[in-house]
Amino acid sequence: MRFFSFIAVFTFVFQLQAQQTATSKTPSATTVQRPKLVVGIMVDQMRWDYLYRYYDRYAANGGFKRMLNQGFSCENTFIPYTPTITACGHTSVYTGSVPAVHGITGNSWYDYEVGRMMYCSEDKLVKTVGSTSNAGEMSPRNMLTTTICDELRLATNFRSKVIGIAIKDRGGILPAGHSANAAYWYDSKNGNWITSTYYMNDLPQWVKNFNDKKYVDAFYEKGWNTVFPINTYAQSTKDENEYEAKPFGSDQKGFPYDFKKFVGKNYGAISSTPYGNTLTMMMAKEAVASEELGKDAITDFLAVSFSSSDYIGHAFGPNSIEAEDGFLRLDKDLGELFDYLDKTVGKGQYVSFLTADHGVAHVPGFSIEHKLPGGVVDDNKLVSDLNKQLSAAYGANNIILGVANYQVSLNHKLIDSAKLDRSAIVQIVMNYARAIKGVDRVFEIDELTEQPMNAVVKDRLSNGWHPKRSGDIQIILAPGWIDGGATGTTHGLWNPYDSHIPLVWYGWGIKPGKSNQEVYMTDIAPTIAAMLRIQMPSGCVGKPILPVLQ
Repeated sequence: MRFFSFIAVFTFVFQLQAQQTATSKTPSATTVQRPKLVVGIMVDQMRWDYLYRYYDRYAANGGFKRMLNQGFSCENTFIPYTPTITACGHTSVYTGSVPAVHGITGNSWYDYEVGRMMYCSEDKLVKTVGSTSNAGEMSPRNMLTTTICDELRLATNFRSKVIGIAIKDRGGILPAGHSANAAYWYDSKNGNWITSTYYMNDLPQWVKNFNDKKYVDAFYEKGWNTVFPINTYAQSTKDENEYEAKPFGSDQKGFPYDFKKFVGKNYGAISSTPYGNTLTMMMAKEAVASEELGKDAITDFLAVSFSSSDYIGHAFGPNSIEAEDGFLRLDKDLGELFDYLDKTVGKGQYVSFLTADHGVAHVPGFSIEHKLPGGVVDDNKLVSDLNKQLSAAYGANNIILGVANYQVSLNHKLIDSAKLDRSAIVQIVMNYARAIKGVDRVFEIDELTEQPMNAVVKDRLSNGWHPKRSGDIQIILAPGWIDGGATGTTHGLWNPYDSHIPLVWYGWGIKPGKSNQEVYMTDIAPTIAAMLRIQMPSGCVGKPILPVLQ
């Protein structure tokens, strides 16, 4: 009898211990499981095809192969609006929304409420912190909705830490949201990382220490030469081309680039080199360490944007050796960042996504050289010529306020006060624009729904239009055509070269794989919201990407 009692007690104790062990191993039974840190990575001006164009030369321990081979790639990710421009892209990824809702309709726009051009993140109510320049007079106030970072802060009663970092102010400010602990950006006047009084009244000591080291000058001493022998860059065109810009001066015509003359003098040139991305990576690592991101059970968020790829791409184009070398170096920077996060936050303890704000068109000179469609439209000439024509017809100056984001803005106050014939003015503008080589369509934006055009293009135009922050007359350029000058290139249209972007997920909760399902940059924020089990941003129109979550 005692034997059976002993067996019963032993069995009960064993089962109790087993239950306790199971509970300790699967805390999801009592707590909601979340990563310690979310790392959002924006690569400014990265086309989707760059993931594979340079794949063979990416390092095995670099960032891109690591994400592609160990993470999940959404191969068919698009921007669902136009204009495909930096500020719009950063905002749309983090709000899950479109310019028609979040209000960031370009890097700048003519704002009819204030009667002038408005920069996306400008804020005259705040002051620069960390510099004597006005580069810090910035905040997220012009953004009309919350971001996923705001929602994380709200979900944790503001215990989560959110930090935004980018060379471009808009790249650091807009993703981090309204309630971020901090956003930092680069001041080209003095080479310092700065912020504004919107966030704080003095820089943290760790930022001051980082600035004191003057890494920029050390990078200038190195100069810029190719990672591999220059004659092995088979994916790029020859080094020197007349259609490439010269951001380092007319004497700097190609590799190797000598930057010694910039030491202690020119702090802006670093942005057009791969070292701008390296500097950003270093700043991100310092933020993780000094702010102790990912050190407790409350999820933090680091929003990092690598801006230099955009500066390089604008100057040299997507087929240049400079662009290829820039991405090979960024690959190493991302690998170093992931190695650091593995050691400090813990491998598998953080989740990261990598995407872009837009792509880029071929340099028109390159296209012409290779018999591809493309060319340049001079929108400055358009404004000048039209104002002269309208002034002669109506006796009034500056009837056209300007062209921004492929839209013509009319001077409403002048037209109303002088009782000018608005319909006739619109017709003159459209007739002039239609005659320009490279212009595909022109129409009054109020008549968008009536235009006989492809439904995808119409939808993207609609998603990009905000009644108080957009123009009156829409101009659509033909494929391959850009607005600009004789050198360099740009972006901003609906076409795949501008709107097909990478989206790769890596880390906590992510199973390796890929999908060719069409998704959009606006689906990123709701996917993160689903991962973290928090509310979507206040203007979100995207949907969670199910293959990523399964």
